[in-house]
Amino acid sequence: QVQLVESGGGLVQAGDSLRLSCAASGRTLSRYVMGWFRQAPGKEREFVAAVSRGSDTYYADSVKGRFAISRDNAKNTVYLQTNSLKPEDTAVYYCAAKYHITYSAILLKDEEYDYWGQGTQVTVSS
Repeated sequence: QVQLVESGGGLVQAGDSLRLSCAASGRTLSRYVMGWFRQAPGKEREFVAAVSRGSDTYYADSVKGRFAISRDNAKNTVYLQTNSLKPEDTAVYYCAAKYHITYSAILLKDEEYDYWGQGTQVTVSS
């Protein structure tokens, strides 16, 4: 079992930055593919970014060039650096984990992940 706890959300103005963290316990994250998803009110949960065990990354088009996902296996933590935030980035952000034997695997669909955090709210005012 993996327990994930997100933090770092908040209320910011458009153009500001936030660094979201996802701290894991119960297992070492080095064996897991990690992803960030978000869900805005009235909308379905959507993919934001993912990082492979080998730190390859993939981003949704809507955040490419503004967000950066990274992992620190020594700290058992995954980060999402969010820059140039826009009001449309307002959502609850969730991190997710999936044990995977392939070092380069990246997962883009929420149904592919087994473990989820409780989410952290990001609100961007215009």
